Amino acid sequence: MTNAHVEIIEEQKKENKVVVMPVRFLNGEKEINSKSFPFSFETRKKMIESVFGDSVTVSSNYTFFAPFKKYFPPLISPKSWSLRKQILQEIEDDYFTYTGDKAEGLMLKLYRLNPKVGTRKSISATSVKNEMYAATQGDKSSWEKFVPSSVAKIINENWETVKKFASEEDMTTRVAGMKFPKEGYNSK
Repeated sequence: MTNAHVEIIEEQKKENKVVVMPVRFLNGEKEINSKSFPFSFETRKKMIESVFGDSVTVSSNYTFFAPFKKYFPPLISPKSWSLRKQILQEIEDDYFTYTGDKAEGLMLKLYRLNPKVGTRKSISATSVKNEMYAATQGDKSSWEKFVPSSVAKIINENWETVKKFASEEDMTTRVAGMKFPKEGYNSK
């Protein structure tokens, strides 16, 4: 949850009910995290709620279940369409999705998820993660200025997670413009 995320959500809240859906990957009951997705869904939910309280809803409906390859090829795989149905479970009829990524916006359009593609912000979650990882190696880092103070507190409380993933290889693979954990991609 970066300051850019806060800016986007605050803008959307002016005229819309906002449901935030952090992506989650499960292998059975086990959540799979990686260098690209270091924090658990519950930690990310806590970050969002620390900023917005109950003025937004945090949903776990954007969950992929292992093996993740069953969602491919997109648009052809029945599991990709069941994911769409899962995402929309608690969403009212008049809705749109939001992304700052043009490739993701195209996929959302193909899945009839009514995307609005915004302008990508200069500070991304990836750049903040990279700053945090650099800080674990003793490099001078200013990652805390790019996140709300309540989020920085949660990250610092979970610094062992940051340290764990900082020294690991990124065990994700990019498929159709989206990152998936390698663990659980091919088998349960």
